[in-house]
Amino acid sequence: MSRLPPIKNDQLSATQMKVAKAIQDGPRGNIPMTGPFGVWLRANTIGDAIQNLGASLRYETILEENIKELAICIVGHHYKAKFEFAYHETLAIQSGIPEEVLNDLKNDKIPSFTEERLELVFLISKQLLATHSVADDLYQRGFDEFNEQGMIELVSLIGYYCLVALTLNTFEIPLDEGMQDPFPDVT
Repeated sequence: MSRLPPIKNDQLSATQMKVAKAIQDGPRGNIPMTGPFGVWLRANTIGDAIQNLGASLRYETILEENIKELAICIVGHHYKAKFEFAYHETLAIQSGIPEEVLNDLKNDKIPSFTEERLELVFLISKQLLATHSVADDLYQRGFDEFNEQGMIELVSLIGYYCLVALTLNTFEIPLDEGMQDPFPDVT
C-alpha cells in the first residue's frame, strides 16, 4: 500500500499537468504515472528536473542499453526496490542481459558473466554502492573500457537510480498489475 493516494488527472494542478505531459511526450512515451513518476509529479518543478535527468541518462548517453539496464538492476537489487527491479528486469532481458544473471542478482548470488564489459559494470556498480567510491584499479579499468564520458555517465546513472530506489521505498510504491515481485521475502 502506497503512502500516497492515487492522483487522478482532474486533480492535477497546471504545473503537475505540465510535468505529466513532459514525461509522456518525452522518450518514455505515454506511460502511466506510476512508480517514481507518480511521486515526482507531485513535486512540480523538482519533479520535472528529476524526470528530465532520468530521460537524459536513459536515452542520451553513449552507454549501450545492456550496460545501463544491468547497472539499474544492480541498484534496484541493492535497495530491494521492487518496482525498479521488476520494471527494468524486462528491459534488461530485452537488451540482452541473460535471465540467469538477473536471477542470480535476485537471489543474492554473484552472477557469472560471459561478457567482460558486463562483469566490469557489475564490479563498478557493486563497489560504488558498497563503498561510495571506486578504487583506482577498478576506476582505470572502467575508464579504459568506457572512456571519460562513459564513466561519468555510468556513475551518474547509478546515482540517479539510487534516487529512484529511495523514492520508491520511502513512499512504498507498489508494483504495477502484472509485475512479478523480485524480492517476495522483503516487505
